Amino acid sequence: MRTMDFSPLYRSTVGFDRLFDLIDQAARGETAAWPPYNIEKMDQDSYRITIAVAGFAADEVELVQNGNALLVTGQKKEEDGERHFLHRGIAGRQFRQTFNLADHVKVNKAGLEHGLLTIDLVREVPEALKPRRIAIGGSQNARGQDNEPAQVEHKVAA
Repeated sequence: MRTMDFSPLYRSTVGFDRLFDLIDQAARGETAAWPPYNIEKMDQDSYRITIAVAGFAADEVELVQNGNALLVTGQKKEEDGERHFLHRGIAGRQFRQTFNLADHVKVNKAGLEHGLLTIDLVREVPEALKPRRIAIGGSQNARGQDNEPAQVEHKVAA
């Protein structure tokens, strides 16, 4: 297996450590193959993860978002009574799947229907972090940016 050396990139980038860790993790093949899942881009700022969790009830699946990580776990409850299977093709084993999310991506909603767990994600970039145009001016009257709210002075009547 070929190893990637990111040291030249560390010299010219700041804050991309997480990205390099993700690339390294993908190169090592540290991704779970079960349960199967799809990741869809619904539009510019929304995504959907669909996970096949046949045989699991909603109370046996847990979603936890911690920072930029989304953890999906499934744990079957003990069944009452003894069942004798001639063939058991529906996997009921526990699972743990972690998805690394980009900054400002949050879970919008989740649902379980027909054995498919759907997780809708949305990217909500705060207004303060959106691109803004900076005005260049030499006079004292020039404002710093054009999307800044106007300052209104209120005069109090005496």
